[in-house]
Amino acid sequence: MKLHELKKNEGATFRKKVVGRGRGSGLGKTSGRGQKGQNSRSGGGVSPVFEGGQLPLYRRLPKRGFSNHKFKTVYATINVGDLNVFEDGTVVTPALLKEKGIIKKQLDGIKVLGNGILEKKLTIQANKFSSSALAKINESGSKAEVI
Repeated sequence: MKLHELKKNEGATFRKKVVGRGRGSGLGKTSGRGQKGQNSRSGGGVSPVFEGGQLPLYRRLPKRGFSNHKFKTVYATINVGDLNVFEDGTVVTPALLKEKGIIKKQLDGIKVLGNGILEKKLTIQANKFSSSALAKINESGSKAEVI
């Protein structure tokens, strides 16, 4: 059997509904939408969640459970490669990072990630370090201090 020999099963397809025409379609004039009203207009109709003015299900159900989202700790992240702007021997603090414009907000702390290469010898003070960042910091001869 080849692609051009494929045929649909008998009775598997329906004739397309002809709307808005005469000739016995049964869907002339208003096209089966009835007279006037929101649903007769193009683009009209109510949203699927509308229950005819009854209090919707999503408002009837009690709100349950607890979300820890409010108390989540969010760190301002910087990469090891971003620290090459400092001179050798500099103690890199969160205040210095903010002053240089490397971070905008300190948020709940600063986390150093390991993207890039550190070419300077620095003392870096941050709240957290990724394992790859620590490896690159130690490799360059710098120090990592957890605040």
